[in-house]
Amino acid sequence: MDIPVYEREYAGKGFFAVAGVDEVGRGPLAGPVVCAAVIMPSEEEYRIEGINDSKKLSKAKREALAEQIKKTARAYAIEEVGEETIDEINILQATRLCMKRAVESLRIIPDMVLVDGVMTLDIAIPQRSIVQGDALVYSIGAASILAKVYRDALMAKYREEFPEYGFERNAGYGTKEHIAAIKEVGICRIHRKTFVKNFWDGKVRTSPANI
Repeated sequence: MDIPVYEREYAGKGFFAVAGVDEVGRGPLAGPVVCAAVIMPSEEEYRIEGINDSKKLSKAKREALAEQIKKTARAYAIEEVGEETIDEINILQATRLCMKRAVESLRIIPDMVLVDGVMTLDIAIPQRSIVQGDALVYSIGAASILAKVYRDALMAKYREEFPEYGFERNAGYGTKEHIAAIKEVGICRIHRKTFVKNFWDGKVRTSPANI
């Protein structure tokens, strides 16, 4: 999927600033949910080949495409909502909030928003939800790549502060290594307490490990 079919369809209906929106990080035990909104040009001369659902791409391919997308996009924005808000309002509402912020942070106001999945945003702009949009819609695929690359880099950086959990390898997801570390040393400040309650004994990591 690297042809802006939906974007061209909406351009034919008079929508000339179509934003794709996607999220990364709904499932992890730690770290924020990250959302990106992207308005891509639909003209053939600006088309980027290889855009797809970020999960279907290698790390090297995602990173290369992310740089191309940033250079080519008419506008893009990346936002995050952290663990405290996720615990307070739940991950679904945190994702909706994050997507809304991403749309509202675009330097160009979109006239149509295409949202991945079954999600309705609290915005005063026409919108359409598209199941598996990251694999079907050019601008949503671009958004998924930006969000994934941003979040992976963020979680890898957290390794410097919290080396015990292997965030650079698991990006906060509940791998055996990650769960074992929680049971051994407790959670840290970026863990989602509502996500770890089934195997967390209430212990909180109190001192930094040797790096």
